[in-house]
Amino acid sequence: MRVLMLSWDFPPRSTGGNAAHVHGLSQALADAGHDVVVLTPAMRRPDPAVADVGRVRVLRADVGLPHIPDDRQLAIAASANHALTQAVFDAGSPLSGWRPDIVHGHDWRVGWAADTVARHHDVPFILTMHGTERVRHGGNLPEGDPTDVNSIEWWLAFRADRLVASTRFMVDQLVSTFELAPEQVVRVPNGIDPTLWAGHDRPTDRQPLIVSWGRVQYEKGFQVLARAMTTLRHRVPDVSCVIAGRGSYLPELQTQIDVEGVSDLIELPGFVHDAALRHLVQRAGCVVLPSLYEPFGLVALEALAAGAPLIVARTGGLAELIVDTDAGLTFEPGNPDDLADCVELVLRDPALAQQLTTNAQRLIETKYSWGAIAASVVHVYDDATGHRMR
Repeated sequence: MRVLMLSWDFPPRSTGGNAAHVHGLSQALADAGHDVVVLTPAMRRPDPAVADVGRVRVLRADVGLPHIPDDRQLAIAASANHALTQAVFDAGSPLSGWRPDIVHGHDWRVGWAADTVARHHDVPFILTMHGTERVRHGGNLPEGDPTDVNSIEWWLAFRADRLVASTRFMVDQLVSTFELAPEQVVRVPNGIDPTLWAGHDRPTDRQPLIVSWGRVQYEKGFQVLARAMTTLRHRVPDVSCVIAGRGSYLPELQTQIDVEGVSDLIELPGFVHDAALRHLVQRAGCVVLPSLYEPFGLVALEALAAGAPLIVARTGGLAELIVDTDAGLTFEPGNPDDLADCVELVLRDPALAQQLTTNAQRLIETKYSWGAIAASVVHVYDDATGHRMR
């Protein structure tokens, strides 16, 4: 099968879990024998060119837009989609003469281009929605860009032959929000390559260190962890915490840490490279993901694969990933006292911590390998293709 996959982010350009998802999925599809091309904006401004990334061909289109301010996300996306479409159809395109059997877009930012290419070739358009604007804002859309993005998502939901979401939570949100037939939305979880997080069989090396990472936004709930540290300093000797990542909420988080009086316990190193992050997680006493909202939580899979005892907020995709698996503990979202109780339990009970990591490894191997995820996606492709032929 020839698959054209469109993504706003793709390594080395990455601003969240979408890039890792598209990279892992595209490689697994190619390893299974499919002809996969990823179309994505270029980091710089070269002429559009195809370069191999593993078995996947990657077309990086020049979407340089110096005349549009960075905060005009809709204008940037609209103009970039024009450039992405040109990169496919221009006479000198590296894809000239290549026709996809499936066009698979990821989120609204590449939706216009994905829809256009699919309609031109009369092939199924699959859209993975990694989240929605309405869910990100807790169901209350502010005026401005969020409302406009929600309208674009509505339009794409009805243009796509199938929608894919990573959790039952997100499937339910898409069906109810966009008033879709249940059979139009398919759950396919995110995946992970556990070999990238290997080397964690050192339970005796673990420290009373709490590690958390991700985009530093309000909805990630790092402020809840900061509050929990005020309690933990009196309960767990030598406890410390690292919150890695960058984001718009970083100044407010630093202010809260200072106000809570835990700046001596919490380090905010900003962006941490993968190798350093893996080393940090592998010696951590536990990983905490305190999100107030999380449609899936790729960070949770990374923590499970790294073998760190995991504690997550009981919300959205995080709850679906962990509840009833015995691979981690959960706490009430936004409740620092509940979180502190869970952290103390894990850090003071090595047997519990080891049991959690053993269960986590089993969960990753059986449900979240990229080969299994790719097979599920191919089933979606086949179903959409067969439906069009009927």
